[in-house]
Amino acid sequence: MRSSYKEKDVILLLKDITGLVEPLPAEQREKLIQKGKHYCEMLPVEYVPTRKYMEVYQQALEYYARPVAVAVGQLSDQIIKERGSDVVLVSLARAGIPVGILLRRYIRIMYGMDIPHYSVSIIRGKGIDHNAMGYLLARYRPEQLLFVDGWTGKGAIFRQLEQAVAAYPGVSPQLAVLADPAAITPLCGTHEDILIPSSCLNSTVSGLISRTFLRDDIIGPDDFHGAVYYGELKDADLSYAYIHAIQKHFEAAGQFLREQAGYGSARQNQPDEKPGQTAYGMGGGMREVEDIARKSGITDINLIKPGIGETTRVLLRRIPWMILTDQRYRGDRELEHIVRLAEEKGTQIQYYPLKHYKCCGIIRKMADT
Repeated sequence: MRSSYKEKDVILLLKDITGLVEPLPAEQREKLIQKGKHYCEMLPVEYVPTRKYMEVYQQALEYYARPVAVAVGQLSDQIIKERGSDVVLVSLARAGIPVGILLRRYIRIMYGMDIPHYSVSIIRGKGIDHNAMGYLLARYRPEQLLFVDGWTGKGAIFRQLEQAVAAYPGVSPQLAVLADPAAITPLCGTHEDILIPSSCLNSTVSGLISRTFLRDDIIGPDDFHGAVYYGELKDADLSYAYIHAIQKHFEAAGQFLREQAGYGSARQNQPDEKPGQTAYGMGGGMREVEDIARKSGITDINLIKPGIGETTRVLLRRIPWMILTDQRYRGDRELEHIVRLAEEKGTQIQYYPLKHYKCCGIIRKMADT
């Protein structure tokens, strides 16, 4: 699979389907999805965001690069402690890829270990790419594989992963993520709903590749799941600019984590940097989503997308109905890009008491339009 990433950073176990799929506008896709067509059988139109939005993104990246680097360091330390040098990172395309690259680079710089990194597709309701798994298991022992993603929303992909790897004895369903507001995995950089700046953009911060695709007329029985390479967006590609912006804080992040380990909590002095806050209870995020659905009269829980990363996706790729955010985060810098996108889309922001998340995106039910 082509991408703007270097092979030494990640090997993409994907089929290049560039030119084989006509992307669809968001409203058309949304209507088809809500009528029962699976989202993996279509691709959204990818575009370069407005100048004002990109200004907000650059400000967010500058402000949150160091806290994200700390979360990368925290997660890397956990991985090495639990898995050692024999681990193979398997990021879930597409959101997991930048995280996998950052983890691999941090481990190389701070531990001197050269860890393999591959990326595979997993699709809600369809499962993991079995051909990609076959490729990996022909080269590595099952216990070496560690799955990596960006963040947790409701935990749907984690549950999909648990179901999928049951077919592979010895493969752990353990999922490593930078942010786990859904409180479903202990292997995380933080349980807080932090802004991961790569969630603010689509392909232009993800190696210029699309989200993954699976449809029988294009993906054969022996093929990897597919993806499109957006070469026409190369002038807007920020994939390595993002990686470098986080990586330049690795040394400081490592020093901070060493001090934290040696002298106890530094939370009072570093309010935006200390990861790994106490979870609200494993899976507690889903209970909060169910409560939102009940109070809002929403019968399809798939229309509710909690957390900063998922809310951003709703605004970038879906048809939003409204955005919920906690009053405590009114004017919060982490949510500036969401406010900007909501303004551009004409989407209402409502204040709602949230416990696990800083915001929540709700998709419009197209039958109501």
